[in-house]
Amino acid sequence: MTMLEENLVPSPTPGTVTERPPQQPAGTKALTMAAALNAALRDALTEDPDVVVFGEDIGALGGVFRVTDGLAAEFGDGRVWDCPAAESGIVGTAIGMAEYGMRPVVEMQFDAFAYPAFQQIASHLAKMGSRTKGRMRLPVVVRIPYAGGIGGVEHHSDSSEAYWTATPGLTVVTPSNPSDAYSMLREAIASDDPVIFLEPKSRYWASESVELPVHTLPMTKARVVRTGEDVTLIAYGSGVKVALEAAEAGAAEDLSVEVVDLRSLSPFDDETVCASVRKTGRAAVIHEAAGFGSFGAEVAARVTEREFFSLEAPILRITGFDIPFPAAKLEQYNLPSAERVLAALDTWVW
Repeated sequence: MTMLEENLVPSPTPGTVTERPPQQPAGTKALTMAAALNAALRDALTEDPDVVVFGEDIGALGGVFRVTDGLAAEFGDGRVWDCPAAESGIVGTAIGMAEYGMRPVVEMQFDAFAYPAFQQIASHLAKMGSRTKGRMRLPVVVRIPYAGGIGGVEHHSDSSEAYWTATPGLTVVTPSNPSDAYSMLREAIASDDPVIFLEPKSRYWASESVELPVHTLPMTKARVVRTGEDVTLIAYGSGVKVALEAAEAGAAEDLSVEVVDLRSLSPFDDETVCASVRKTGRAAVIHEAAGFGSFGAEVAARVTEREFFSLEAPILRITGFDIPFPAAKLEQYNLPSAERVLAALDTWVW
């Protein structure tokens, strides 16, 4: 049994696994990402009476992924409530509440469910600050569970990040672990401008020891989560786990891999990413979304523009295929894996 296999246990969702909590130092407790997000919402509701949380099935049910579990009972239906299945209305209501000084946090339930709200987000939420020359700020957080890896059907497994990053006026962030999930969501709620908060569904049950309240890097900063010398793997959300698995496997072949967790997709932390690429001279981008027209294409382009003379080879992209998301039993063939990452790196002439 490998070290990775020893660290995996069955998750609440059939067909997937979650990480075994490590030994806990004093004052910490094992939290899943879902529990860390729940704690962040609870603490924000407790500390600021202007924070409200609403969306589909987030009240009595506690959300499809139980991220809002217990919040309606604790804070009442004046602070946490269920909405009809009308995403445009949910976001439109949040915009109106923010204009009157509230801090709404809304959940879209699943990635593709956010599309009916796209006009509200792109035409109004993202533009109000600019339209009013900064006089009207909209402190709205739109939580979107996204990406695959849970055996969901096609409308429940989209990686829609490129739509949001292509919309100026939005901050777009995504955590890959429980500590960042708590810290980044608290910072997003405190922001005076709109934040698209993408939550990788396959990481909801990832667990680590956390002492709350935890404050990690500012949410718009990337972080080097593993140092290396030969190649930089640039990832975010669920892709960070894949990158770390590839780095571990590569080490067995004397390949020294550095892994950068972007955390923020927009704004983009050029400084951290480019510093890593300057050091290694090679880079690859990992994400679940289809490759054509993807966020990874933007990463490859901007790093090439800035670090062309540092690169020893073209930047690679290891992505989902250019197809609609496949049926649940086939998703494993579409999602990037450590094996696909290492196979792509082998195409370089070292």
